[in-house]
Amino acid sequence: MEKQVKTSDKGSRLAVISSHLVTPQIPMAAASEKEAALAAVPSDSPTIFDKIINKEIPSKVVFEDDKVLAFRDINPQAPTHILIIPKVRDGLTGLSKAEERHTEILGQLLYTAKLIAKQEGLDDGFRIVINDGPNGCQSVYHLHVHLLGGRQLNWPPG
Repeated sequence: MEKQVKTSDKGSRLAVISSHLVTPQIPMAAASEKEAALAAVPSDSPTIFDKIINKEIPSKVVFEDDKVLAFRDINPQAPTHILIIPKVRDGLTGLSKAEERHTEILGQLLYTAKLIAKQEGLDDGFRIVINDGPNGCQSVYHLHVHLLGGRQLNWPPG
């Protein structure tokens, strides 16, 4: 809810500005991501990422080879926010479901993140995030790596 403040009322303006600085605000995107994660149900059904891989849903692809697809996130949390996914899910709905047979693709995802970071000019650093399960805020049950950069990131994360 946005408060209206008269420009002549400096005390009230300061109070409003201070309240935004002192009180932690949950961004709308974060709230909806949490809701989506809590509502998501793991399954073997095709995900939105399968539809992107099959070109049924458009995306802004930044990298593609025979094993990996990377595209810009539609709800970026940083100036550079790219999702990196395996083209074949192979039961890898989340990191907690990884088995020894997945080690090659897991390494490929991280190496691809490094290549894309260089391609995107993230020479000053970047962050890799893998959300896993409802408490990890995973909303799509197709393993994916978030590559975030282009600004100073904070610690600890959310």
